[in-house]
Amino acid sequence: MYPAFQPNPEFAVGLNSDSPFLDNPATEVATTVEEQPAQPATTGVVVPLGVRHNRHFIEANTKPVDIAHLREDCVVPVFSKDNEVTISHQSFIETVLGAAHRMFPQEVIDAPDIVVSHIIKGRIPEAIHKPVNQLLETDKTIYYERMAFCFEIPTIYEDVAGNRLNLSIGGVRAYNHENLYSKKTVEKFKVFIGFKNLVCCNLCVSTDGFKSELRVMGVQDLFDATLRLFREYDAERHVKRMAAMQERHLTEHQFAQLIGKTRLYQYLPTAERKALPAMEFTDCHINAVAKAYYADENFSRGDNPEIDLWRVYNLFTGANKSSYIDTFLDRSLNATELITGIGRVIEGDAEYRWFVE
Repeated sequence: MYPAFQPNPEFAVGLNSDSPFLDNPATEVATTVEEQPAQPATTGVVVPLGVRHNRHFIEANTKPVDIAHLREDCVVPVFSKDNEVTISHQSFIETVLGAAHRMFPQEVIDAPDIVVSHIIKGRIPEAIHKPVNQLLETDKTIYYERMAFCFEIPTIYEDVAGNRLNLSIGGVRAYNHENLYSKKTVEKFKVFIGFKNLVCCNLCVSTDGFKSELRVMGVQDLFDATLRLFREYDAERHVKRMAAMQERHLTEHQFAQLIGKTRLYQYLPTAERKALPAMEFTDCHINAVAKAYYADENFSRGDNPEIDLWRVYNLFTGANKSSYIDTFLDRSLNATELITGIGRVIEGDAEYRWFVE
């Protein structure tokens, strides 16, 4: 169990403004966010913080780490042509945490769960000519190509179908989406605000709560863009849409059509596929959904051959936990759009009809 994370004192400036649950949010106070490691706050604690628990919001090919490991044991990649440093993983996490504290000044904020993948190994200059079997740990350098993190705000929660949903915030950084062989240019990040289902730790992401590509030049740009995302997110509307999924059902035949059509989708002729809404799940994901339809502890069909869309949605978000880090959030949003679209089919809309007819 890890202690709660406390952001830099700089992040605490102006934390008493802009709660999304006030009708008239206060005017924003300008905040300067600097790329510095987090330190324990030396002033009074502005926001009561929670404690991080072992929760797995993503499972595929990842290694859990803490922010101290990123700060102390990892180098930070640079743009090779001008040696300008990139925004580090830990600075990304700290900046999003700072924006969360600004947006939710009176709430408990848990420490972030951090996972990484695709380790990139190197050597210090003094060890360039050493054989591999003679390398010391101090001769080696590492960083991670991909990193994802998520933290909960457990004092803001809702209940859908008996499942507690905690407001959650997180992001993804993938250096493989950057051109590190060029001069410094914009850097790309994925950031979301949504809900985590505590029954299964599935993430629920909506269109207005996700930016698939925040393009920024520095941490101040990242802070500002993240804060804008938080303000634009309509949590109440998101919860209502998820709650409405309980009221719509698929027959066993319709569910079988959905499984079959989603597997056919990726093999459709290009013109036909472009005429349909996007479906980003692979055969491996769909196989997991089909298996969970009968066997999932929380969201299987049970004794009733019909299954409500809330359970179908969680079958897809559960399968998504086997995605790689850099595609995880995009598929989370795609699951929301797919199941919401199928719900509209039940009411007579034609856009997603192909998937269940």
